[in-house]
Amino acid sequence: MPGTLPSFPSMPRGVTMPSLFSSLPRGINPPSLPRGITMPSLPNLPSFPSFPSIPRGTTIASLPRVVAMPTVPEAPRRLLQDCCSVFDHQASGGLCGCCWALRPRYKRLVDNIFPENPEDGLVKANMEKLTFFALSAPEKLDRIAAYLSERLTRELNRHRYGYVCIAMEAMEQLLLACRCQSINLLVESFLSTLRLLLEADKSHLHILATNSFVKFANIEEDTPSYHRSYDFFVSRFSEMCHSDHNDHDTQIKIRVSGIRGLQGVVRKTVDDELQVNIWEPRHMEQIVPALLVNLQLSDSSSGSPAEQTEVCFRELLGRAAYGHINNAIRPVLMHLDSHSLWGGRGFAVRCFQIIMFSIQPQHSHLVIQQLLGHLDANSRSPASVRAGIVEVLSEAAVIEATGSVGPTVLEVFNTLLRQLRQSVDYQLTGYYDNAGKQATTWTEETTLQDAVIRTIGSFANTLPVYQRSEVMLFIMGKIPVPGIYPALGSPNAGFEGSRMIQVMLLKSLLQVSERYESSNLLTALPSSFLEPLLSFTLMEDPEIRLLVLSILTSLIDRRHNSTRLASVSVTFDASVLELKEDRCSRQDNLFIRKHTQRLYRHVYLACREENNGRSHYQALFTLLAVLSVELVNEEVLVDLIQLVLALQELALSNQLSLSAFNRFGLHAICAAFLNLLSQLGPPPPLHQHVTQVIERRQKEAPYLLPEDVLCDKPRLPEGELKVDEAFLFIQSKICESLAGSSYNAHCERLNTPYTPQLTDEDRLSRRTSIADTISLQIDSGLHCSSDPPQKPQTEQITFETLKNAIKDKGPVEEEERRRRMQVVERFQTAPFEEIAAVCGSRTSLLHFKLNQVFDLIIRPPPSPSGLSPRLSTPLYEIKFPDLCVY
Repeated sequence: MPGTLPSFPSMPRGVTMPSLFSSLPRGINPPSLPRGITMPSLPNLPSFPSFPSIPRGTTIASLPRVVAMPTVPEAPRRLLQDCCSVFDHQASGGLCGCCWALRPRYKRLVDNIFPENPEDGLVKANMEKLTFFALSAPEKLDRIAAYLSERLTRELNRHRYGYVCIAMEAMEQLLLACRCQSINLLVESFLSTLRLLLEADKSHLHILATNSFVKFANIEEDTPSYHRSYDFFVSRFSEMCHSDHNDHDTQIKIRVSGIRGLQGVVRKTVDDELQVNIWEPRHMEQIVPALLVNLQLSDSSSGSPAEQTEVCFRELLGRAAYGHINNAIRPVLMHLDSHSLWGGRGFAVRCFQIIMFSIQPQHSHLVIQQLLGHLDANSRSPASVRAGIVEVLSEAAVIEATGSVGPTVLEVFNTLLRQLRQSVDYQLTGYYDNAGKQATTWTEETTLQDAVIRTIGSFANTLPVYQRSEVMLFIMGKIPVPGIYPALGSPNAGFEGSRMIQVMLLKSLLQVSERYESSNLLTALPSSFLEPLLSFTLMEDPEIRLLVLSILTSLIDRRHNSTRLASVSVTFDASVLELKEDRCSRQDNLFIRKHTQRLYRHVYLACREENNGRSHYQALFTLLAVLSVELVNEEVLVDLIQLVLALQELALSNQLSLSAFNRFGLHAICAAFLNLLSQLGPPPPLHQHVTQVIERRQKEAPYLLPEDVLCDKPRLPEGELKVDEAFLFIQSKICESLAGSSYNAHCERLNTPYTPQLTDEDRLSRRTSIADTISLQIDSGLHCSSDPPQKPQTEQITFETLKNAIKDKGPVEEEERRRRMQVVERFQTAPFEEIAAVCGSRTSLLHFKLNQVFDLIIRPPPSPSGLSPRLSTPLYEIKFPDLCVY
């Protein structure tokens, strides 16, 4: 079939067209000439010397190509170039390859798509013919692709890049048109051509090959291919992402092309199980760092490498299945380590925000586990690195709130608490390695500890209520209490290390409790949690006591009134609070019966501390106010009034060495709390009495009010501390104001002075010692005479005796309680020598009584003569053989 010939190169001197065609066999017509050139024009060619005939078996390709040409007119020169071009495309052997008309049809169709001038672009009409032929004869696709690849290789070697682009465009159109089972015949030649272009040293060829690959990647294939390999493209596209070309614009183009190429590889392979596994570590270690390098760029405008990288990175992670998450995250951690990118809330946080938002929600806990494991692996790294990992964990936990923390909830908190413990050890030693060579600073470790505490709170907020209770119990079990729980710090940390760990863990507990919401106080404050927590209110450290008061307030405050009660004032209006409209539930009543007396006792004992500050009294007021709002009923209100009167008596007592600020602070919180309490339901006479006392104080004793005491610069009086009775809240007047109301049934409690009782859980406090136990055991003998014991006298028990015993039981128990408190206080405050002398004086009496008991119990049997022989050795000291012991 005739067609348009490409331009011929110039022919050697002396070679004429007739001499060439005369050598053809008879019956074979010469090929058709290019359009616009006719045979009669041949005689007009300039005469050349005759060229000898070509020997048999010699092809025109063997003729010398570099021959000097004379200057000829333009038209004949183009004709000669066209003829030589025909000879360039001859077959591998045989004379008929010289004739364009005898070439295979697919080759002629391929040659026809190339224009005379490469700037004219692909000949679309001829391309349509080639496409139709390929669709009609799909078995020829492999030959068409191979010939196109051969033609492109030849043009590439001759640096004719225009024809290279035309060849690539033709292959792309064939790929898009041949969406059938025979597309595999085309792909191998296409990929080999792309490899050839990517191996060239021209950046525009790299971009051309990448664009073609992206188009190929968007094609959905119906049939699998078992023998394709994309390893070269992964490595080459990754290399392009790291381009450092001298020209900035060219560098940006190459990087964007590399990113788009990686995106194409992911699309082509990620959903096909028969293709190469792109999730293997060897591929991920090339793809992920190449993306992260461009993600670090500050320019995030449309079309920039950073913007393209984020799109590609999100698509990659969005396609990751459960088993691929670890392989995708591990290179990210390695990249951040090798480039020291953990510091601050910068790139690392942004990177993991992209990760957490891109992966499937049910896989989020795998990322958290990877970060926790990496945090443990970097336990000997600088504090800035550990703090950066913890910050990333905190942000990831916030994003993961819609998912799940995973099966190992407590392991997450255990890892974070272990980091707190290690940080405290590093802070005390000054080094974060065992060799003592890598120094750290107090500020860096403090920053890390704050980050860990915030992260614990972030993780706790993602959990349901029942798991938060478990987490609080878990943290409480980790707090070191001397004599009860083992210290978490290293043996070299000592008391200061235990104290710091206590503070850190209580801060963590406060983070968890601040957003804890439960309608049932028995669930929020079970005995296993409340008892050890209350024991810390008796610690000497004021920071620990303040944290405990804050934790109690946050757990009891179910209506979020604590923020409204932040300021202590006698002019507080209870109408701004969110009050209960119904009575206490059954669970609240159970909580009142089980735990409120213990709460009151520890509040009272906490007020006795000498190192209480302004924040402590504000926290005490808030806790009492929250209790009155959450558990409001007649019984609780009367108990709280009794507690306030006891605190007022405590401020007036001279037995304790409280400072003037402590005493006036107690008077201030009593006034502010009674003012609030009188607005929560009691009869109006109570509010009138409280208001009268407050008005007297405002006029004559403002130092007894919180506005003058609990401020930045307390205004305290000088001289002897005396409080007139007119400035006090009187118990009798309060009882009168409550008479005739529903509170009258509980007013009898106000007649009895409040005395806190020491219970078993108080042994957890720092004041517990063996001396307290001894005092409780032998206090009954301190007031007894040291005379020798006399024979006990039996007393006949009558009805009158029992009646008198029951009648006098109250005063006797009260006196006994007071005496026991005096003994305990003596053992707490008296010098050691005095305690030792008292205990030593009782030793002889104790041994005498024991000997007397043994003599009465172990007595030899009477002899027949009626005389009991005396033993030289007491019976209880005789050693019997083992066979006699049953």
